[in-house]
Amino acid sequence: MQYRQYVHLIVIGWDEIMRDFHIPLVGIDSQSEAEEVRYLPLPGEMTTFAMPVVNLVADPEILEAVCTVLENLRSAMLTKRDAKIDLTRLTPDVVELINQSLGQGEVSVIVRNPSNLHIQETVFAGIWRIQKMSTQSVVSSDMLHACAIPAEVQKSALSGTTVVSVPPMQQGIMNAPAVLNELLERSKKYQEGNAAHIINLSLLPMSPEDLAYLYDAFGTGTVSILSRGYGNCRITSTRLANVWWVQYFNSTDQIILNTLEVVDVPEVALAADEDFLESVVRLGEWLSVMREQ
Repeated sequence: MQYRQYVHLIVIGWDEIMRDFHIPLVGIDSQSEAEEVRYLPLPGEMTTFAMPVVNLVADPEILEAVCTVLENLRSAMLTKRDAKIDLTRLTPDVVELINQSLGQGEVSVIVRNPSNLHIQETVFAGIWRIQKMSTQSVVSSDMLHACAIPAEVQKSALSGTTVVSVPPMQQGIMNAPAVLNELLERSKKYQEGNAAHIINLSLLPMSPEDLAYLYDAFGTGTVSILSRGYGNCRITSTRLANVWWVQYFNSTDQIILNTLEVVDVPEVALAADEDFLESVVRLGEWLSVMREQ
């Protein structure tokens, strides 16, 4: 069996996981689940920053409400790196214009436990949209969160961990037991905030049986992340605490880098400090444009 087939096994379910990811184009009243919901698709390709394209010919009261929300968020970002604005009870027209004003960025996250959360970075790096979904796929809460990445991502990844059982040895296994032992040791000693420990499986002699052995040991956990900032990068938590699969694919969906990282959340998914500060500036510029209307 080919190496590629086991890589597919590791990311099994990605199409199903990401197919239904959405941020609604219209606002949802949490008191009414009967409204029709329209969804924005996932971003298709890596993009550089561009101001959102929005029809600002809106009701002045709606435009004012949106500017107030964004100004409050920006003011909070000037003093701290963890700012939240609750959008749940805003009217659908206001939420729709907020959606258009913030757009979609490079990172999308699905959290499956303990709550079903859909998290989407906006075009302003470090500003995230967090939506809690009910069992009927209706938005029950809606939040803007300015931070490196919402804390719910790491919390969920840890909640999905378990005691790992060492799989039985099979013919064809070479280096997987040593890799697993290293990961078990690093996971046990890991403390929040430590530098990432990265094992590059692409540079190791790894047979298909080795990859299957690792997948059997700790598989995938409760968090799936898609980052398009550096090509197509799929990040998945595992059942081993603070251990993540991080896999890069080219334009034809062939894997070009396959790693395991011991870290809180892989750096490729995080908004860097300089990106956060730049978003404060860009959001201010965007607010000036909106105010001119």
